[in-house]
Amino acid sequence: MKHLKKFSLLALAMLTAVALALPLSASADAIAGQTVVTLGKDLTGTQRDAILKEMGVDETQAKIIEVTNQEEYQYLGKYLKADVIGRHALSSAKIVLTESGKGISVKTNNISTITDSMYANAAITAGIKDADIYVTAPIRVSGTAGLTGIIKAFETATGKKIDENTKQVANEEIVRTQELAQELGDSNKAVQFINAVKQEVAQEKPQTPEEYRDIIINVSNDFNINLNEQTINQLIQFSQHFSSLNIDWDQLAQQFESLRGDIKNILNAEVTRGFFDTIFEWLGDLFSAIGDFFTSASSQK
Repeated sequence: MKHLKKFSLLALAMLTAVALALPLSASADAIAGQTVVTLGKDLTGTQRDAILKEMGVDETQAKIIEVTNQEEYQYLGKYLKADVIGRHALSSAKIVLTESGKGISVKTNNISTITDSMYANAAITAGIKDADIYVTAPIRVSGTAGLTGIIKAFETATGKKIDENTKQVANEEIVRTQELAQELGDSNKAVQFINAVKQEVAQEKPQTPEEYRDIIINVSNDFNINLNEQTINQLIQFSQHFSSLNIDWDQLAQQFESLRGDIKNILNAEVTRGFFDTIFEWLGDLFSAIGDFFTSASSQK
């Protein structure tokens, strides 16, 4: 009876392991091909028409909503000065939902400082999955407000509300990654660095500011970069906010694995390997324990 109870627990563990390895199904509300466009509320009529034409969107076939300057301040006001955010909402975004497991692709136009991989990275943090994303503006803009439109479009397309704290952290990630890219002079390295920090935070589960600092310093040493004190403190704050999220790590790893286009080479190399190494290490320990159980049971006969 004792052996049977142990076996039942191991069987349950095996089912859990298999469940972790399987892709998550899409939201019941998510329909592949569904398109939602967010337009900056302060676009002129001419600019609005031009952007819809650029996106190849027929107003009768896609849901169109607006993003206001007030919403931009809501998610960026803690991290950027007012003169950086500006007074007009111009950034626009289009999301087309794809089949479950297809992952994320990102393309941009007239975006000066936020790269495709930065959008993809922050979007995944926010819980966005399986979508083609396009961000644009009628004139050259930094792109920091673009994530606000991406998230709003995804919520509308799926009918699933994203937690407000998660939105804040995803927008903070956009800002911190862009600032780091400017400091390093390398946007790809900045994205990889942020992902490495997130991975270490997830694995090490730091509890104190000092432990967060140690992670950031260790990762910076791995990347052979020197960070100024202000950047370190900002990254400590971001890491603490990130660790407070109820992240589905299996889903996160799947989205990195399923990235498409150039962003796959930038993001996938650093993060996905780490996540799946952890998962496979855990599975190895599980099956080793199962083997030990049967060996022990056999020796007691």
